[in-house]
Amino acid sequence: MKKTGHSSLFTGFSQQGLDFLDQIKANNTKVWFENNRHIWEETILKPNIAYIEEMGEHLIALAPFIKALPKVSGSLFRIYKDTRFSHDKTPIKTKIGILFWQGNSHRMQSASFYMHYTSSEVFVATGIRTFKPPLLKKYREYIKNEKNAQALHMILEKLDQKGICTVEPHFKRYPQGFKEEDKYAYLSLYNSMYAYTTFKPNKIFLSTKIINKNFKFYRETLELFEWLYEMNNSDK
Repeated sequence: MKKTGHSSLFTGFSQQGLDFLDQIKANNTKVWFENNRHIWEETILKPNIAYIEEMGEHLIALAPFIKALPKVSGSLFRIYKDTRFSHDKTPIKTKIGILFWQGNSHRMQSASFYMHYTSSEVFVATGIRTFKPPLLKKYREYIKNEKNAQALHMILEKLDQKGICTVEPHFKRYPQGFKEEDKYAYLSLYNSMYAYTTFKPNKIFLSTKIINKNFKFYRETLELFEWLYEMNNSDK
């Protein structure tokens, strides 16, 4: 993996970075952020780039073609919001997002391993957070094949048995081509598909142990990742 100019060994996420996210809440302007950009670079950008590099090397064992791009707008989401279609016009995010994905689709429409964190919560997930219309159409066509639907159903059952949370169905009505009495019709009510866990940014988060903690979750949810990758790369 190519190292960046910000590259350094990952030693854990930063308490100072979490404190900086709290400071953004009270000072959410571009002027304030640019005046304090050096703090963001040191306490958030550098440890996040180091995390992406190290976790990316680990994830190759699960997904050989995983994309781990240690840069802003690669695996690390931008700190500035896109406020064009939002009622909230504050310009700076108070949530740091990191994504590793596999496939040639847009990163947000690909099977992925994900994490975001605020100053009070860490969210770790495997899957696809939202199906945009083309992918939703493809997903529904894919699960019309009973073999594919059964495989997904079994994966969700296994995750439930492990005590791993999965997203709830979104739609109330069955789409065209699906009937309530069909064995796996409930799968057509989803507009996303992911498994997730949440926890507080504790001592593990602030140490190198977060690598193993997150990797263990990604490994336990790998079957869902692989199912979504295969669906995304199918002919339907």
